[in-house]
Amino acid sequence: MSKIHPVILSGGSGTRLWPLSRAMYPKQFIRFFNGQSSSFLGTALGRLPQHAGFEKPILLCNNDHRFLVREELERAGLEPRAIVLEPIARNTAPAIAVAALIALQDDPNAILAVMPSDHVIEDGAAFAENIRRAAEVAATGKLVLFGIKPTEPHTGYGYIKRGEALPGFAGYAFEVESFAEKPDRATAESYLENGSYLWNSGIFALNAKTYLSEVERLEPKILEAARAALAHATEDLGFLRLDRKCFAAAPNISIDYAVMEKTRAAAILPMNVGWNDVGSWSSLWDIAPRDDKGNFIKGEAVLEDTSDCYVHSERAIVSTIGVNDLIIVNTPDALLVADKSRTQDVSKIVQQLKQSNRKEQEQHLRNYRPWGYFETLNIGPRFQVKLLHVKPGGKLSMQMHHHRSEHWIVVQGTAQVSIGEKEQLVRENESVYIFATQWHRLQNPGKVPVEIIEVQIGSYLGEDDIMRTDDIYHREPEETK
Repeated sequence: MSKIHPVILSGGSGTRLWPLSRAMYPKQFIRFFNGQSSSFLGTALGRLPQHAGFEKPILLCNNDHRFLVREELERAGLEPRAIVLEPIARNTAPAIAVAALIALQDDPNAILAVMPSDHVIEDGAAFAENIRRAAEVAATGKLVLFGIKPTEPHTGYGYIKRGEALPGFAGYAFEVESFAEKPDRATAESYLENGSYLWNSGIFALNAKTYLSEVERLEPKILEAARAALAHATEDLGFLRLDRKCFAAAPNISIDYAVMEKTRAAAILPMNVGWNDVGSWSSLWDIAPRDDKGNFIKGEAVLEDTSDCYVHSERAIVSTIGVNDLIIVNTPDALLVADKSRTQDVSKIVQQLKQSNRKEQEQHLRNYRPWGYFETLNIGPRFQVKLLHVKPGGKLSMQMHHHRSEHWIVVQGTAQVSIGEKEQLVRENESVYIFATQWHRLQNPGKVPVEIIEVQIGSYLGEDDIMRTDDIYHREPEETK
């Protein structure tokens, strides 16, 4: 029996779930529902556990999310085979090539179970069993896709037409006859009526050797770039940093376009596990726990004569009268109101925000850092107020600002503060003042979080007004605080 290596792709930005999902904190890290115990990534990490016979997972993510990924692993109590940092987005085909090369270092017969980090699988036990079945097919040299039986004429998914049954696999695995792009409504209805078409789940069981040989045949620049990027990769605090120049030479292309639509090794395995790719607010509403009027509510809301709505509010109370089929998402710095049938277009809003250089597409008011987070509470002329939350053991870099001074007031825990050559403990209800151009550092030596109110005063308050030395997290200059 070949070993199965889970490969989790966590490089997506989730633009269609804005304003909760943002470039620096995308949907795979978010807990969308009331009482949700783990994020989408946290749940994905637990689907193919070692105690059930699977190997340690290989995770691929971008540099900005590396500490968020590590925290999810720590929360799940898992040790990965590798956390691979993609220095530049190059889509799924190059990323999976890197994962295949890593798995083959230890296992010449490796089977990759490739899955996105942000999908919902309701029946985890059935999913693991389907992976095992697909691995048996992949061990014969096949590249297996998982297909989902359509329940509606969905226009947001790609489709795969199932062909003849594969000999020797009891009618549960099939040849791939053809691929189809996201269809219009009429075409999707014809696929549903035909019965041979399945949704493309984006989940794979791949024979690692076969995948690399097909990549070399069909898109040789991908394999060349992946090998070079891995050969010149560096270890950094437990992360594996691919070489930027080498990886950038890879074509920006998905596994479907690069390999699966061209190879003769493709097979498809229909899967019924309660799958949802959570690609839009409407798909999130589909799986949300709703009241007897079809409404999902998180946060404070009063609804009158309202049905089939998704309402999420993080601060102000939301009130509705006489509406239906709406998505209402109210965050501290952005509000989305959308017709549920138009949620695929949310990415167009994000694109407009990018073109206007608006920070709301990239960051929340709460910004996560490896030491904890900071949250903007108020901004005015020449001042800014923030909450700093430093987790136990967290340690900010030694830093200095040219244009602002800072007041720090400790509201919880005990902080260790360095200002110039002086170091002191600052306890609850005590404060310190830091002049502009003074070198300073904040750390938490205790076992409970430290929370500080930071009041900044100065002529320029941007996060890029920072000089940093002695950063235990090895961050680049553009990664602030």
